Amino acid sequence: MTASAAHVTVLLEEAVEALAIRAEGVYLDATFGRGGHSRRILERLNEKGRLLAVDRDPMAIAVGRAINDPRFHLAHRAFGEIAGAAHDAGMPGVDGVLFDIGVSSPQIDDGERGFSFRHDAPLDMRMDTTRGETAAEWLARAETREITEVIRSYGEERFAFQIAKKVVAARLEQPVVTTGQFAAIVRSAVRTREPGQDAATRSFQALRIHINQELDQLALALPQAVELLRPGGRLVVISFHSLEDRIVKNFLRAQSTADSLPRDLPVRADQLPKPKLRLVGRAVKASAAEVGANPRARSAVMRVAEKV
Repeated sequence: MTASAAHVTVLLEEAVEALAIRAEGVYLDATFGRGGHSRRILERLNEKGRLLAVDRDPMAIAVGRAINDPRFHLAHRAFGEIAGAAHDAGMPGVDGVLFDIGVSSPQIDDGERGFSFRHDAPLDMRMDTTRGETAAEWLARAETREITEVIRSYGEERFAFQIAKKVVAARLEQPVVTTGQFAAIVRSAVRTREPGQDAATRSFQALRIHINQELDQLALALPQAVELLRPGGRLVVISFHSLEDRIVKNFLRAQSTADSLPRDLPVRADQLPKPKLRLVGRAVKASAAEVGANPRARSAVMRVAEKV
């Protein structure tokens, strides 16, 4: 089975419904992945509709190039660059933007990518394998303090300092260049862990987030999405862990709340800055049936807003 065939898109129907697609509209899939959301969006568009898909993973781009559709445009970019991608595609405004954040199943299942400790493979972890520093290269040069901060902040790992010290000590003996080496170091430093969770899980997540600057990319992308949206356009964001969801929730709350001014300032109500978004419904999670069929969906949270 190919990676694209094995991949199950999380909250597929819910996300596409949340976009409230107009048949002649223009849409942006900011995280193409293996194209599940994009293909369903294309099914909803007529011959005048257009879809721009963005992804920084060369494997995702290869899958996307197989879509032979004049309404479809594909850009090899990080989602923090969606404004530039839309400009290059001749799309000054769009009717909907969709984000499905985080690592995809094919990336985890491909042992050579280095995202998972289930395979002993090169410690790469780059979503875009054509550029940037690998996880192994970063671990070879980072100081104890830097490694501690990354693992504590992005993995919420209470043994971050102990792990960092062991990494620095281990690399004096030999370079830490494989997932197996890194996982073994982490396991030797973590004294306790929740039942059923591998001791290396949090550190692998942290390293991946840092190498790909995932939270920074998200913070860059959300304001760009709002500016690209036409009035009435929808922003749909699916996140998979609390750090991402916190950024999304706080951003949507801020953008959907009018700016507050001092109470005694002589300004009429109609002169107050208006919010750019309105929230649509509550956060959506995968159904029990979807989680049963696809356990990865368990942590998914979808939030929706509309451009005012």
